[in-house]
Amino acid sequence: MGATQSVDGSGRRLNNSTQDREDAVTVRSSDTHHQNICTFTPASGVSKDVLPGPYPKTPEERAAAAKKYNMTVEDYQPYPDDGRGYGDYPMLPNRSQQERDPWYNWDHPDLRRNWGEPRHQSTGTLICSSGTEWTRPRVQLTGSTMSKTLLGYLGFMLLMFGLGEVFPAYQPVAPKQFPYNDLYLERGGDPEQEPEPVKHYEI
Repeated sequence: MGATQSVDGSGRRLNNSTQDREDAVTVRSSDTHHQNICTFTPASGVSKDVLPGPYPKTPEERAAAAKKYNMTVEDYQPYPDDGRGYGDYPMLPNRSQQERDPWYNWDHPDLRRNWGEPRHQSTGTLICSSGTEWTRPRVQLTGSTMSKTLLGYLGFMLLMFGLGEVFPAYQPVAPKQFPYNDLYLERGGDPEQEPEPVKHYEI
């Protein structure tokens, strides 16, 4: 069975082969022969076919690694061979999945990723549920902007506290009610006289 190519919502081409690449995971190791796989899905583990191999040094090895990770040769770029142990794992853009197009027809809409798409080595900080866009913030805040915002907020709150002291406003509260005719006798009332009825409401 042959392989087809498609384009995901981030504009990156995928090589959709028939072999399931769903379990491509974060890889960190100091030894390319004994890889330490860090993942949280699925519980069944990963296929041996997607375990990272040695760093590709020839065009043929790069083509084989690109095919293994379900990518085109043009899009495949491994991590530098600097001894960190990434091997032939692809170096993907530092872009949060939350920044991807939410209206694209993803195979996994909750994660905004397609079937067979390799995961970033820092998947835990780039998934949608992380609630952050730390890789590419949409608004660049300078120290001057943040200082002005803080001073403006503090000034507004001080103004509101001052107005509250000058023009206090409280919820209306009725007088506290007591039994036995509002403690008529206990408060020194004449036991020979009938106390006046106390009315705690108005209609």
